[in-house]
Amino acid sequence: QVQLVESGGGLVQAGGSLRLSCAASGRTFDLYAMGWFRQAPGKEREFVATISWSGGKTVYADSVKGRFTISRDAGKNTMYLQMNSLKPDDTAVYYCATGSSPYTDYDITDFGSWGQGTQVTVSS
Repeated sequence: QVQLVESGGGLVQAGGSLRLSCAASGRTFDLYAMGWFRQAPGKEREFVATISWSGGKTVYADSVKGRFTISRDAGKNTMYLQMNSLKPDDTAVYYCATGSSPYTDYDITDFGSWGQGTQVTVSS
């Protein structure tokens, strides 16, 4: 089983940037795809971005495409989410998770291990 710990959330003004980190331990980090999801108050958890085991392929939700960048560093067992041009609609708790295969995936039911989440608040 893998343990995940997110960090880097906070309060930022619209148009600003944040970089989220997801530190992994336990199961071999670089064998599986990973993803970022978010959950706003009163809404279901939704897909944000996913990255393949090698980092060679990434997929983004339309709502963040062109503004967010997902990456991973196998040497540090860490995944990142660089968030630029933030909007108030990006306000949510952000979660990282590990997939069940090496390949990119956006189906939330395929992700088995989850972090505790980190709050991102974007003010207008």
